[in-house]
Amino acid sequence: MAKKIAKETLDSIQALNTEFNKLKAQLGDLSLQEYTLCKRIEEIKSEFKNHELSLMEKYGETAVINLETGEVTEKELEAQD
Repeated sequence: MAKKIAKETLDSIQALNTEFNKLKAQLGDLSLQEYTLCKRIEEIKSEFKNHELSLMEKYGETAVINLETGEVTEKELEAQD
């Protein structure tokens, strides 16, 4: 006849195992979410760069665009002594 551990001990170990498995699944979900967010950030950076190049062609390389108002000004050149 096989020996058994106490029910109280078994319940405790089972609860810990269940929590461990849930946390592993959550960690996997977080990793996937992090990957998705990083990928989206790279897409946004690429889109921003494309817009930036288009605006540089239209307004010149020294143009400064206020992202709140849309106002276009020229970059102030540093005075050389």
